[in-house]
Amino acid sequence: MIQYIDQQLIVSKTINFENAEQVYQAGLKYIQQHQNFPLIVDLAQLENGNTLSLAVLVQWLRKTPDCKGLHFKNVSEKMLKIIQASHLQDDLKLI
Repeated sequence: MIQYIDQQLIVSKTINFENAEQVYQAGLKYIQQHQNFPLIVDLAQLENGNTLSLAVLVQWLRKTPDCKGLHFKNVSEKMLKIIQASHLQDDLKLI
């Protein structure tokens, strides 16, 4: 689900109610160990971007310096629409 490769956090598969806490904790571990921000979060392998996935990403973001320490790349069209509907486009740095 979560891998740290080439200074990037790779999120894969699906985040759902059964695994959201586990995914959150796994990502948080990497974020807390990371020294140089921003950290890139690659969502290319995330199979189903949904509101629960977005909630995990926002919680990770809140654990970074100044709540600005994550940059998200390969954000799916569906996830982009959820971000816009949630009015989070100004809070999340998308690359």
